[in-house]
Formats: sequence, structure tokens, C-alpha cells
Amino acid sequence: MKYITLLLFCAIVSISWGQTPRDSSRLIQLSGVVVSNDSLDQMPFTTIFDRNTRRGTIADYYGFFSLVVIPGDTLMFSYYGYKTSSFIVPDSLTEDRYSIVHMLYRDTINLPEVTVYPWPSREDFARAFVEMEPYNDALRRAQSQLSGENLAFAAARLSTDGSLSYSWQQNQQNTKLYTMRQSPVNNLLNPYAWASFLQSWKKGQLKRQ
Repeated sequence: MKYITLLLFCAIVSISWGQTPRDSSRLIQLSGVVVSNDSLDQMPFTTIFDRNTRRGTIADYYGFFSLVVIPGDTLMFSYYGYKTSSFIVPDSLTEDRYSIVHMLYRDTINLPEVTVYPWPSREDFARAFVEMEPYNDALRRAQSQLSGENLAFAAARLSTDGSLSYSWQQNQQNTKLYTMRQSPVNNLLNPYAWASFLQSWKKGQLKRQ
């Protein structure tokens, strides 16, 4: 038992001798910017923690921080997706202000695989599988929405905008210029219009409309 006590006493003495004494009477205003090592972009809202004084701060939107430290303090910089790094305040500083640029290195994070299903249970999946419509795909739904009847129905309920009014006015003016000092065009006397009408009638296009 005496030998164990002696060994513990020697270990405590060696540890105390190995530690560097900290001058707690000296306060230093440490300021700096936290950046990424690959792109040198500022790291906003990085957490800075002082392991000796158990105090810390958070960098602002531009990665800037400022903290009161003591020479010999160890600062821990932490940011999600980056490796946690440390910085020891030099004990050879002669001024009460010190500025640094601290770099953080990216860390590889392996997340577990997650499989997302659109149904909360097997029963819901079975019901959706039975009630599904395999032939009602997106293309057929789009074709049905773009049919002539649906487009005519939507066009009949849309008000005329400025471009349509201008086009209608230009068409009217061009028609007047085309028949200036002549009789207006009458489609009842136009043989081409009658031929197109009879051809459409024979094909049954008028019946489908």
C-alpha cells in the first residue's frame, strides 16, 4: 500500500511540473475570422469554446468572432460538417490584442441509409395498389387537359388583355385597307369558303364539333 501511495504522489507531482503555468492576470482580446480551407469562405455561426475558462462565443454571419482569453488557453472550433480543431493562445504575446484567421477542414459524415415509403402501412399500400389506375399517366392527363373542348372552355372565360385587343384592332384596320374604296368582302360569295365548308361537311368535322 505504501508503494502505491508513493507512485500516485510521484505521478501527481510530475503532472503538475509538466503543466505550463498560466498568467491569469493577463487578459487578451482575441479576434478573428473562421474560414474554410478549400474555398476560404467565411464560416458563419461557428462555435468557439474555451476549455480552460469554460466560456465561449459564436461567430457572426461573416465568420467573425471576438473573445477575452488568457495566454495558454485552448480554444475549440466546431462547425457541422467540418472537423473540430483547436488553437492554443500563445504565451509570448506582448500586447493585449491579437487577431487570427482560423481554418476548418471538411469532415466526411456517413449517415445511415433511410428508405422512405409513401404509405404508412402494408394495408395502405395494398389498397393503393388495388385502386390505382395504371393507364392514367401524366401524359394522358395532360392530353385530356389540352383537348379542344377544354381549351375552348378556358378561353371563353378569359378576359381580353392588351395584346389581344391590339391584334384585333390591327386586323380590323388591315381589312379596311384591303377593301378600301371597294365593297366589303362577303364570304357568302367566296367560292373558296364554300368549297372548304362542303369538304368539312363531307368529312364529318362539323358533326364532331
